[in-house]
Amino acid sequence: MLLAYLAVSCVLFLAARLSPYEWYNPHPCLQGHKDMLENQYTLGNSLWFPVGGFMQQGSEIMPRALSTRCVSGVWWMFTLIIISSYTANLAAFLTVQRMEVPIESPDDLADQTNIEYGTIHGGSTMTFFMNSRYQTYQRMWNYMHSKQPSVFVKSTEEGIARVVNSKYAFLLESTMNEYYRKLNCNLTQIGGLLDTKGYGIGMPLGSPFREEITMAILHLQENNRLEILKRRWWEGGQCPKEEDHRAKGLGMENIGGIFVVLICGLIIAVFVAIMEFVWSTRCSSETDEVRPHSCPRRHHRPTPVGPHGNTPTLTLHPLSCSVCVCWAASGTVCV
Repeated sequence: MLLAYLAVSCVLFLAARLSPYEWYNPHPCLQGHKDMLENQYTLGNSLWFPVGGFMQQGSEIMPRALSTRCVSGVWWMFTLIIISSYTANLAAFLTVQRMEVPIESPDDLADQTNIEYGTIHGGSTMTFFMNSRYQTYQRMWNYMHSKQPSVFVKSTEEGIARVVNSKYAFLLESTMNEYYRKLNCNLTQIGGLLDTKGYGIGMPLGSPFREEITMAILHLQENNRLEILKRRWWEGGQCPKEEDHRAKGLGMENIGGIFVVLICGLIIAVFVAIMEFVWSTRCSSETDEVRPHSCPRRHHRPTPVGPHGNTPTLTLHPLSCSVCVCWAASGTVCV
């Protein structure tokens, strides 16, 4: 954004210097004196003008030439889109903050009573809460153990159905959680993992297959075969990948187009300024060739009388063929 501001200021200063239409004589009586021409786009004003446009406050400096108007127009359009995009993104960010889920961790779940929570009766998750020494998990176990009617369910399917049909949070193993979330797009996971443990295959004591199955599982892990099978069956559902619903900042992929428009507008403005300079130079050369060397006399002009009765002096400017009446007491008045 800072580079865009500096680029606009530099192009505005360059276009104003090239274009003859930005040079004017502040003294109406001395129109023929080209050494008295002024340009309102000094370096300071060229830096100030874009600031006024960006703040939507305007400026006392108004562009005169087509090239400087082109720079001003494309800069105003650029600032309008940037400010509008920022305002819309800010509104979306504030809206998303108000729509955040009230429960994001086990502590949030334990500190409220509006949403019930439970697990499979007699399962590994129930055993984990029952034997946990962590204070939050102990509070959750006391709630589940004393809650009436019971918050425990008999199967995973029953727990999922209870989540869908009522205000209920189902605590289960992460593997089963991932699997059912891929089958039902209305389910989501809140927070991270509560515990980490591995799965095993139960074998009879002294079974001859124990060593062979153990080596086969280790071989599948080394070859990444288990991960491939998990992606095949766990990620084969119809639900899309969960996205981050937080409001994202504006990037170049969102507002890159307006920067392209700004660059194109500045290039066009420089081209127009060059054309104005060339055209003005050509017209000036043609005018000098046909300009007379003396001004025709003016006859029968009455002698003006000053406001105090004094007679003014007449000054003739051959270059502009104009007559100025100079009053000794009140300055210069063009006639």
